[in-house]
Amino acid sequence: MSGGSLPVEAIAAHPDFRRLASLNGVAHDLRYAGRNNFAGRVLYPGLDCAWVRREAAQGLEAAAEWLAAHRPGHRLLVLDALRPQRVQEAIWADVAGTDLAHYFAEPVRGSVHSFGMAVDVTVLRPDGLECDMGAGYDEMALRSHPALDAQHLALGVLSAAQVAERGWLYAAMAQGGFHGIPSEWWHFDHGDRERVRREFPRVL
Repeated sequence: MSGGSLPVEAIAAHPDFRRLASLNGVAHDLRYAGRNNFAGRVLYPGLDCAWVRREAAQGLEAAAEWLAAHRPGHRLLVLDALRPQRVQEAIWADVAGTDLAHYFAEPVRGSVHSFGMAVDVTVLRPDGLECDMGAGYDEMALRSHPALDAQHLALGVLSAAQVAERGWLYAAMAQGGFHGIPSEWWHFDHGDRERVRREFPRVL
């Protein structure tokens, strides 16, 4: 069963999507809506992408609640959420055939971001600054790969404090039903990505 498609302009009236600003305990700073990203330019020009599906929204609130209970004063910061298919295609056109292609889903298959079921997230400290994760957001390098955390700790690429900060993020997101990927400490999918691609509408 296919979930069909949905233009991003129709999201605000769709009952299955929630605004990031409505989520308890969750801040957001969508980096692709500005120039502070890997491309150095606005990737969401004129598009309102500050949304997630209700399932992911509930997961984010659960993750934020767990984090606040275990690390008072700390909050989740969403860096990317809904990414329309048209944007994914534009990004792919830029990165295809380069080393960066490894970090983006081929548009034919589709990014889970384009279904509103993936988020890029970090943690804010009580003073409002981002926790030190040992690599910046969208830093497409091996030290960003969670699969290599233990190796990088042993080699001194990451400090124990940086690995611990990542651990807090991974633990919080797991409480919300999210799971990460091997190559980006910031990326989390909610639920089964193949089911998402199969059953949910893709946002265009």
